[in-house]
Amino acid sequence: MAVETLLERTWSPLAASSRPWQRRVLLGGGAALWNDACVALLRWEVKTRSGFRLQPQLPVAVGQQPLITIGVGPLRIHEPVEVVDVVAESDWVGFSYRTMPGHPVQGVEAFILERADEQVFLLIRSVTEPSDVPAWRRVFKVLLLAQWVTRQRYLRALKP
Repeated sequence: MAVETLLERTWSPLAASSRPWQRRVLLGGGAALWNDACVALLRWEVKTRSGFRLQPQLPVAVGQQPLITIGVGPLRIHEPVEVVDVVAESDWVGFSYRTMPGHPVQGVEAFILERADEQVFLLIRSVTEPSDVPAWRRVFKVLLLAQWVTRQRYLRALKP
């Protein structure tokens, strides 16, 4: 099953310095929510509704390397990523990406919608390590705080 592949890739390999994280939240219920959330997720809205900008604004696709930025005014942080998996099944929809050189942290992140009966859940999994960029490595603990704030936004981004 493709979902197991997506989840397995999200968790391996784990270095000693890795910080795995996972959270699953109930978004609500019903077919309309499921359909809307699936469309939104596959259009990167979990990121854009959390304050990120994305160029080009295309649906998620394996191999895609969008330019993701966050910031205010002239202060912008660029997050180079590459989509490694996309899943679109009747009860599982999601994608995962890996960070690319220059990203403030190294790792992988997955956003997965799960439908169980009439309930719709968002599952977020990530594995984080310090960046390959020395300047980002020096502020890794600050980045972990920023990551915590961003994750809270992700968990609310697809709620009706």
